[in-house]
Amino acid sequence: MSIHTADVDDRSGGHHVGARPTSSHGDERAARWADRLWSAVLAGDNHAAVDVVGDALGAGLDAEAVLLDVIGAVQHRVGVEWAANRMSVAGEHTATAINDRAIAALPTGRPGAPRGRVTVACVDQEWHALPARLVAETLRLRGWQVDYLGAQVPTAHLIGHIHRTGPDAVCLSGSLATRLPLAHRAITAVQAAGPPVMTGGLAFGADGRYARLLGADAWAPDARAAADRLAAGPLPRPAPAHQVIDDLPHLGDQEYTMVAGSSARLVRDTFHALQERFPFVRDYTDEQREHTAEDLAHIVDFLTAALYVDAPEIFTGFLGWTADVLSARGVPVQALIPGLDLLEEQLRDFPRARNYIGAGRDALTTRL
Repeated sequence: MSIHTADVDDRSGGHHVGARPTSSHGDERAARWADRLWSAVLAGDNHAAVDVVGDALGAGLDAEAVLLDVIGAVQHRVGVEWAANRMSVAGEHTATAINDRAIAALPTGRPGAPRGRVTVACVDQEWHALPARLVAETLRLRGWQVDYLGAQVPTAHLIGHIHRTGPDAVCLSGSLATRLPLAHRAITAVQAAGPPVMTGGLAFGADGRYARLLGADAWAPDARAAADRLAAGPLPRPAPAHQVIDDLPHLGDQEYTMVAGSSARLVRDTFHALQERFPFVRDYTDEQREHTAEDLAHIVDFLTAALYVDAPEIFTGFLGWTADVLSARGVPVQALIPGLDLLEEQLRDFPRARNYIGAGRDALTTRL
C-alpha cells in the first residue's frame, strides 16, 4: 500500500512546482545554449555551467534571454525529468544549485536612477525559491531596485521589511497549492501595510484564478510578464483592509478549519484503518510505514487546500499528477484508492470534503 515516491516539497516537476516554461517572447537562439547548460547540469559541473553563461553572452544573447530562456528553461526540464523518473531528488537538488550558480554569473549593472523599489519573496513555508529569483533578477536587469528575500518568508518578517523599506510593490511567489492559505494571509497583511501585491507561481493556477480569488492586485504567469506589468504603470492600490472570510465566504461552513485542525488525527486514524483492513500493511518495514504516512499526509494537505479555496480541481489535479508519477515508477494507480476510501469514512460529517474525495476517486478510476 506504500505509494511513496518523494516528499512533495521536493517534487519539482509538472503539476506543482519548478520554473515555468519559457514565455512566447523568448530568444529562439537560446536553445543551443540551453542544451549545453543541460549537459553541464547532468554532469554536475558548476564551472561548465558558468562557462555556458559567459559564452552565450559573448555570442550576443542578452542577459535576460540567458536568465529565462537558458537557465529557466533548463530548470523546467529538470522538473519534467524528475516526474518521468529519469532524475532523482538528489539530482534535482544538484541541478537547482548549479542553476543558482549560473544565475550568479550573470552581469549585474547598477542603474543610476531605478524605476522603483520592489520586494520579491516566497510565501511562508514555500521552499521553491528559483522561480521567485528569476523574477527578482529580471526586474534588476530592467532597472528596478529589488529586495529579494528568498524562500519561505514568515509573513510577520515580510511586513517588518515592508515598513522599513517602503516598496512600490510586493511580488509573492508560491509553487505548491498547499501554501494558498498562508499566501492569502500574506496578501491581506501586505495590502494592509500599504503596497499592492502581484502574485505568481503554479500555486495560483495556470490562469491566475486563485490569485484573483485571494484578492491579489495583479498576477503574472512568468518573470517577463511580471516585469512587463510593472513597467506598464503602478499596480492598482489595494482595497480597504478586510478579513479573509470577505474573500472566501464559503469558509463559513468551517470545513476547512476543522479538517485542517484535525489533519494529524486523520492521517493517524486512516493509517491505522489501513492496517486493520489490509493485513499485509502490518508487515511493512519502518521505512514503508513512514512513507505511507507521508503519502496520506500529502493527500490531506491538498484536500485542505482545496477546501480553503473551494476548488476540487486542486485535489483531483494533485491525485492525477501523483498517479502519473506513480505510473512512471511502476506503481499501480489503484494503490491510491484504499486510502481515499478510508479517509472519506473519517470525514462523514463534511459534505464538501466527501464530494472532493469522490471526485478524486472517480478521476483515478477512469485511469484503471
